[in-house]
Amino acid sequence: MASPAASVPSGGGPVVPAADPVAIRAALTPMLVAEFDREWELVLERAKVSKDLAGIRDLLGKWRHIAYGELRDPGSYYRLLAKAEQVQRLGANPDEVSLEEMKALLRRRQGRAE
Repeated sequence: MASPAASVPSGGGPVVPAADPVAIRAALTPMLVAEFDREWELVLERAKVSKDLAGIRDLLGKWRHIAYGELRDPGSYYRLLAKAEQVQRLGANPDEVSLEEMKALLRRRQGRAE
């Protein structure tokens, strides 16, 4: 799967794409573009009937988040879907850690003593 080159400035990390379907599509891989386009068409049809643009705004917000995640970490969307499927299938998260373990990890990452 090719990594999209759009929205990555030469001097730093990726930039969140604009809330615009063209900008979002430019930041997605071909497989994700196909998913975006399917959702886009559904939401546009609903907006035509309802005369309400809230669904379009919601869709653009959702896909901006996905596109930015893919720019930062290609493949992250499909890994998330695979993890969700695993948790649903097993009924639990096999990588689950306790709240105390998570707090300790956060303290270590922040450079604070336990």
